[in-house]
Amino acid sequence: ELVTEELKKLPNVTFHYEEITKLDLSKPTIVATGPLTSDALSEEMRALLGGDNLHFYDASAPIVDGETIDKSKTFTAGRYGKGESDYINCPMNKEEYYAFIDALVSAERVEMHSFEKKEIFEGCMPVEVMASRGKDTLRYGPLRPVGLVCDDGTRPFAVVQLRKESTENELYNIVGFQTNLKFGEQKRVFSMIPALNNAEFVKFGVMHRNSYICAPKYLNSDFSVKGIDNLYIAGQLSGVEGYMESTASGLI
Repeated sequence: ELVTEELKKLPNVTFHYEEITKLDLSKPTIVATGPLTSDALSEEMRALLGGDNLHFYDASAPIVDGETIDKSKTFTAGRYGKGESDYINCPMNKEEYYAFIDALVSAERVEMHSFEKKEIFEGCMPVEVMASRGKDTLRYGPLRPVGLVCDDGTRPFAVVQLRKESTENELYNIVGFQTNLKFGEQKRVFSMIPALNNAEFVKFGVMHRNSYICAPKYLNSDFSVKGIDNLYIAGQLSGVEGYMESTASGLI
Protein backbone atom coordinates (compact mmCIF):
# COMPACT_ATOMS: atom_id res chain seq x y z
CA GLU A 1 0.00 0.00 0.00
CA LEU A 2 2.85 2.37 0.85
CA VAL A 3 4.57 1.67 -2.48
CA THR A 4 1.31 2.26 -4.34
CA GLU A 5 0.74 5.59 -2.57
CA GLU A 6 4.29 6.73 -3.38
CA LEU A 7 3.82 5.85 -7.05
CA LYS A 8 0.56 7.82 -7.18
CA LYS A 9 2.51 10.97 -6.21
CA LEU A 10 4.59 10.84 -9.40
CA PRO A 11 3.38 13.22 -12.14
CA ASN A 12 3.97 10.79 -15.03
CA VAL A 13 2.19 7.75 -13.59
CA THR A 14 -1.34 6.71 -14.54
CA PHE A 15 -3.12 3.76 -12.92
CA HIS A 16 -5.34 1.46 -14.97
CA TYR A 17 -7.26 -1.12 -12.93
CA GLU A 18 -7.86 -4.00 -15.32
CA GLU A 19 -6.73 -7.55 -15.96
CA ILE A 20 -3.83 -7.92 -18.38
CA THR A 21 -3.87 -11.13 -20.40
CA LYS A 22 -1.77 -10.03 -23.40
CA LEU A 23 1.43 -7.98 -23.45
CA ASP A 24 2.03 -5.04 -25.80
CA LEU A 25 5.80 -4.95 -26.22
CA SER A 26 5.87 -1.91 -28.50
CA LYS A 27 7.07 -0.01 -25.41
CA PRO A 28 9.09 -1.01 -22.31
CA THR A 29 6.95 -3.28 -20.16
CA ILE A 30 7.63 -4.54 -16.64
CA VAL A 31 5.70 -7.61 -15.53
CA ALA A 32 5.58 -7.75 -11.72
CA THR A 33 2.48 -9.83 -11.15
CA GLY A 34 3.75 -11.84 -8.22
CA PRO A 35 3.36 -15.47 -7.14
CA LEU A 36 -0.37 -15.60 -7.94
CA THR A 37 -0.10 -14.53 -11.60
CA SER A 38 -3.34 -15.38 -13.41
CA ASP A 39 -3.56 -18.43 -15.64
CA ALA A 40 -4.10 -16.27 -18.75
CA LEU A 41 -1.00 -14.15 -18.21
CA SER A 42 0.99 -17.21 -17.19
CA GLU A 43 0.16 -18.76 -20.55
CA GLU A 44 1.20 -15.54 -22.31
CA MET A 45 4.53 -15.57 -20.44
CA ARG A 46 5.04 -19.24 -21.23
CA ALA A 47 4.47 -18.58 -24.94
CA LEU A 48 6.93 -15.66 -24.96
CA LEU A 49 9.65 -17.43 -22.99
CA GLY A 50 9.31 -20.70 -24.83
CA GLY A 51 9.38 -22.77 -21.65
CA ASP A 52 7.48 -23.60 -18.51
CA ASN A 53 7.09 -21.21 -15.63
CA LEU A 54 8.29 -22.78 -12.41
CA HIS A 55 5.96 -23.06 -9.46
CA PHE A 56 5.29 -25.10 -6.37
CA TYR A 57 2.52 -25.10 -3.80
CA ASP A 58 3.54 -23.36 -0.61
CA ALA A 59 1.80 -23.49 2.77
CA SER A 60 1.60 -21.09 5.71
CA ALA A 61 0.95 -21.73 9.40
CA PRO A 62 -1.85 -20.38 11.62
CA ILE A 63 -1.39 -17.28 13.79
CA VAL A 64 -2.91 -16.95 17.28
CA ASP A 65 -3.70 -14.00 19.54
CA GLY A 66 -1.02 -13.92 22.25
CA GLU A 67 -3.47 -12.76 24.91
CA THR A 68 -5.52 -15.95 24.49
CA ILE A 69 -2.58 -18.34 25.05
CA ASP A 70 -2.72 -20.09 28.44
CA LYS A 71 0.70 -18.99 29.72
CA SER A 72 0.35 -21.24 32.80
CA LYS A 73 0.85 -24.19 30.43
CA THR A 74 3.92 -22.76 28.66
CA PHE A 75 7.54 -21.88 29.32
CA THR A 76 9.93 -19.56 27.48
CA ALA A 77 13.36 -20.85 26.54
CA GLY A 78 15.73 -21.20 23.63
CA ARG A 79 16.82 -24.69 22.64
CA TYR A 80 19.79 -25.82 24.77
CA GLY A 81 19.57 -22.45 26.54
CA LYS A 82 21.19 -20.72 23.58
CA GLY A 83 20.12 -17.45 22.03
CA GLU A 84 17.24 -15.28 23.16
CA SER A 85 14.09 -16.84 24.57
CA ASP A 86 11.91 -15.60 21.72
CA TYR A 87 9.78 -18.74 21.64
CA ILE A 88 6.80 -19.65 23.77
CA ASN A 89 7.04 -23.40 24.31
CA CYS A 90 3.85 -25.43 24.69
CA PRO A 91 4.69 -28.84 26.20
CA MET A 92 2.61 -31.97 25.68
CA ASN A 93 2.73 -35.23 27.59
CA LYS A 94 2.55 -38.64 25.92
CA GLU A 95 -1.24 -39.01 26.12
CA GLU A 96 -1.86 -35.45 24.88
CA TYR A 97 0.57 -35.85 22.00
CA TYR A 98 -0.80 -39.14 20.64
CA ALA A 99 -4.42 -37.94 20.96
CA PHE A 100 -3.39 -34.84 19.01
CA ILE A 101 -1.69 -36.94 16.30
CA ASP A 102 -4.75 -39.19 15.92
CA ALA A 103 -6.99 -36.13 15.47
CA LEU A 104 -4.54 -34.48 13.09
CA VAL A 105 -4.17 -37.36 10.62
CA SER A 106 -7.94 -38.00 10.53
CA ALA A 107 -8.96 -34.33 10.19
CA GLU A 108 -10.72 -33.15 7.05
CA ARG A 109 -8.44 -31.50 4.50
CA VAL A 110 -9.12 -29.10 1.65
CA GLU A 111 -9.45 -31.19 -1.51
CA MET A 112 -6.42 -30.73 -3.75
CA HIS A 113 -6.40 -30.82 -7.53
CA SER A 114 -4.52 -33.70 -9.11
CA PHE A 115 -1.85 -31.39 -10.52
CA GLU A 116 -1.15 -29.98 -7.04
CA LYS A 117 -0.38 -33.26 -5.34
CA LYS A 118 3.09 -33.66 -6.84
CA GLU A 119 4.14 -30.05 -6.36
CA ILE A 120 4.33 -29.65 -2.58
CA PHE A 121 7.63 -28.10 -1.57
CA GLU A 122 9.36 -30.46 0.88
CA GLY A 123 10.51 -27.53 3.00
CA CYS A 124 6.89 -26.45 3.57
CA MET A 125 5.30 -29.87 4.03
CA PRO A 126 1.85 -29.62 5.64
CA VAL A 127 1.95 -30.76 9.26
CA GLU A 128 -0.82 -33.33 8.71
CA VAL A 129 1.19 -34.90 5.86
CA MET A 130 4.26 -35.16 8.08
CA ALA A 131 2.15 -36.70 10.87
CA SER A 132 0.75 -39.32 8.48
CA ARG A 133 4.27 -40.65 7.92
CA GLY A 134 4.37 -42.02 11.45
CA LYS A 135 3.10 -41.20 14.93
CA ASP A 136 6.50 -40.02 16.12
CA THR A 137 7.47 -38.09 13.00
CA LEU A 138 6.55 -34.71 14.50
CA ARG A 139 8.44 -35.55 17.71
CA TYR A 140 11.58 -35.78 15.59
CA GLY A 141 10.59 -32.74 13.56
CA PRO A 142 8.93 -29.43 14.50
CA LEU A 143 7.67 -30.80 17.85
CA ARG A 144 11.02 -32.25 18.96
CA PRO A 145 11.60 -31.72 22.70
CA VAL A 146 15.40 -32.05 22.66
CA GLY A 147 17.26 -29.17 24.31
CA LEU A 148 14.13 -27.92 26.07
CA VAL A 149 13.35 -28.27 29.77
CA CYS A 150 10.16 -27.19 31.53
CA ASP A 151 10.31 -24.73 34.41
CA ASP A 152 9.95 -27.62 36.88
CA GLY A 153 13.04 -29.30 35.44
CA THR A 154 11.23 -32.08 33.57
CA ARG A 155 11.66 -32.82 29.88
CA PRO A 156 8.43 -32.69 27.85
CA PHE A 157 7.36 -35.54 25.58
CA ALA A 158 6.75 -33.08 22.72
CA VAL A 159 6.82 -29.29 22.36
CA VAL A 160 4.86 -26.97 20.09
CA GLN A 161 6.73 -23.69 19.65
CA LEU A 162 5.13 -20.29 19.10
CA ARG A 163 7.18 -17.54 17.46
CA LYS A 164 6.55 -13.80 17.61
CA GLU A 165 4.79 -12.61 14.49
CA SER A 166 4.95 -8.93 15.46
CA THR A 167 7.23 -6.72 17.54
CA GLU A 168 4.42 -5.90 19.96
CA ASN A 169 4.18 -9.63 20.83
CA GLU A 170 0.41 -9.81 20.45
CA LEU A 171 0.53 -12.30 17.57
CA TYR A 172 2.26 -15.68 17.45
CA ASN A 173 2.93 -18.10 14.58
CA ILE A 174 2.66 -21.85 15.31
CA VAL A 175 6.10 -23.01 14.17
CA GLY A 176 6.12 -25.79 11.58
CA PHE A 177 2.32 -25.94 11.34
CA GLN A 178 1.89 -25.25 7.64
CA THR A 179 -1.40 -26.92 6.86
CA ASN A 180 -4.08 -27.73 4.32
CA LEU A 181 -6.76 -28.58 6.89
CA LYS A 182 -10.15 -26.92 6.59
CA PHE A 183 -10.45 -23.87 8.86
CA GLY A 184 -12.91 -25.46 11.27
CA GLU A 185 -10.66 -28.50 11.61
CA GLN A 186 -7.65 -26.30 12.33
CA LYS A 187 -9.53 -24.68 15.21
CA ARG A 188 -10.69 -28.07 16.56
CA VAL A 189 -7.40 -29.97 16.27
CA PHE A 190 -4.89 -27.25 17.15
CA SER A 191 -6.96 -26.31 20.20
CA MET A 192 -6.05 -29.76 21.57
CA ILE A 193 -2.60 -28.35 22.34
CA PRO A 194 -2.98 -27.63 26.09
CA ALA A 195 -1.74 -24.04 25.98
CA LEU A 196 -4.04 -23.33 23.01
CA ASN A 197 -7.27 -24.81 24.44
CA ASN A 198 -8.92 -21.38 24.37
CA ALA A 199 -6.70 -19.65 21.82
CA GLU A 200 -8.18 -17.27 19.29
CA PHE A 201 -6.93 -17.87 15.75
CA VAL A 202 -6.54 -14.55 13.95
CA LYS A 203 -5.41 -16.29 10.76
CA PHE A 204 -5.70 -19.90 9.67
CA GLY A 205 -3.08 -21.74 7.64
CA VAL A 206 -3.50 -21.92 3.87
CA MET A 207 -1.86 -23.43 0.81
CA HIS A 208 -1.20 -21.25 -2.21
CA ARG A 209 0.55 -21.34 -5.55
CA ASN A 210 4.00 -19.77 -5.70
CA SER A 211 4.92 -18.92 -9.31
CA TYR A 212 8.30 -17.69 -10.51
CA ILE A 213 10.56 -18.04 -13.53
CA CYS A 214 14.06 -19.50 -13.77
CA ALA A 215 15.86 -16.13 -13.65
CA PRO A 216 19.37 -17.34 -14.60
CA LYS A 217 17.90 -18.89 -17.74
CA TYR A 218 15.60 -16.07 -18.82
CA LEU A 219 16.87 -12.77 -17.34
CA ASN A 220 19.81 -10.44 -17.85
CA SER A 221 21.36 -8.69 -14.83
CA ASP A 222 19.04 -5.68 -15.31
CA PHE A 223 15.91 -7.91 -15.14
CA SER A 224 15.35 -7.62 -18.91
CA VAL A 225 14.32 -10.83 -20.66
CA LYS A 226 17.00 -12.37 -22.83
CA GLY A 227 16.22 -12.11 -26.53
CA ILE A 228 12.98 -10.10 -26.12
CA ASP A 229 13.09 -6.31 -26.45
CA ASN A 230 11.12 -4.12 -24.04
CA LEU A 231 10.21 -6.92 -21.63
CA TYR A 232 11.31 -6.88 -17.99
CA ILE A 233 10.25 -9.08 -15.09
CA ALA A 234 10.40 -7.86 -11.49
CA GLY A 235 9.10 -8.79 -8.06
CA GLN A 236 8.55 -12.30 -6.80
CA LEU A 237 7.80 -13.52 -10.32
CA SER A 238 11.49 -12.92 -11.08
CA GLY A 239 12.53 -15.35 -8.35
CA VAL A 240 13.22 -13.01 -5.43
CA GLU A 241 11.27 -13.47 -2.21
CA GLY A 242 9.99 -10.99 0.35
CA TYR A 243 8.82 -7.38 0.27
CA MET A 244 12.27 -5.78 0.40
CA GLU A 245 13.69 -7.88 -2.42
CA SER A 246 10.57 -7.42 -4.56
CA THR A 247 10.59 -3.65 -4.11
CA ALA A 248 14.33 -3.48 -4.83
CA SER A 249 13.97 -5.51 -8.03
CA GLY A 250 11.25 -3.12 -9.18
CA LEU A 251 13.49 -0.13 -8.52
CA ILE A 252 16.29 -1.72 -10.54
